[in-house]
Amino acid sequence: MKTSQPSGLTYVEHASEIIAKAAGFVAEDRPFALITSLAIEGGAAREVGSLALVDETGEMTGYLSNGCIDRDIQLHAQDALRSGAKKLIRYGDGSRYVDLKLPCGGALTVLIDPAPDKDALVRAAADFAARKVVTLTFHGPDDEEPMSRDFTYSPRHRLVLAGRGAIFRSMAQIGQATGYEVYALSPDADDLAAVRACIDTDPRQLTNPNAEEHLDMLDEHSAFLTLFHDHDWEPVLLKAALDTSAHFIGSLGSRRTHEMRKETLRQMQVDETSLKRLRGPIGMVPSLRDAPSISVSALAEIVAAFQD
Repeated sequence: MKTSQPSGLTYVEHASEIIAKAAGFVAEDRPFALITSLAIEGGAAREVGSLALVDETGEMTGYLSNGCIDRDIQLHAQDALRSGAKKLIRYGDGSRYVDLKLPCGGALTVLIDPAPDKDALVRAAADFAARKVVTLTFHGPDDEEPMSRDFTYSPRHRLVLAGRGAIFRSMAQIGQATGYEVYALSPDADDLAAVRACIDTDPRQLTNPNAEEHLDMLDEHSAFLTLFHDHDWEPVLLKAALDTSAHFIGSLGSRRTHEMRKETLRQMQVDETSLKRLRGPIGMVPSLRDAPSISVSALAEIVAAFQD
């Protein structure tokens, strides 16, 4: 088959977005094929277990490569929807599709299932909505050598920002562009209005730096940042964040400011074990002076932390 740049393809990154789309199709009783990356040898554009789906019109949501085989996957998925039969296809080294090369080398095995377990997908969508880890099982075609794989997926990472000013606004924009669920807290109504289009829930306006805050949106799949230059707002927020299971907690400022911040928290009876979780000054690159660069640097540190 001749490949071309995919058309009718929406690039979606996270498994939860694919599963939510699939659950929507189930509710509408629309046919679709679920595509899964079952095995990878050598380099690959996406990790094993990556998901996509193709509906009856050929529209693809998600992707398995960086464009080099997705068009062919769309065609095979449409054929599978017509026949009702699963397909297990190998691309790259050892593939019978010799005209389809993987520029990154290696090989990719893809399962195309035109009749996936709808109940499992609906349950998975509900679990993702409840911020639960999801495990799905995928079975290869019955007429080939048995293949079954389990893949586990975490909810989308959540980025909770408390702050004000240019860095706060830039961080919200970059977090959204990177695919995070973004939450925003600020004492500044103009800042909250500026990031409204970037966040996933209603913004929270802070009214008193000494008022107790409940950060119940934070879980082990979340990062929390304070982005204030007036650091009076930080102590209560950081203490509340340290009482959660947030994976990453960090603050803007100099090293001297960070030591003063920790001393304030000690006086608030925060123990040393909790203080070790507090990162600062945030950012992979020190001494930056413009908001976009600081935001990229901070997000890079968060991305690295979530690999642990």
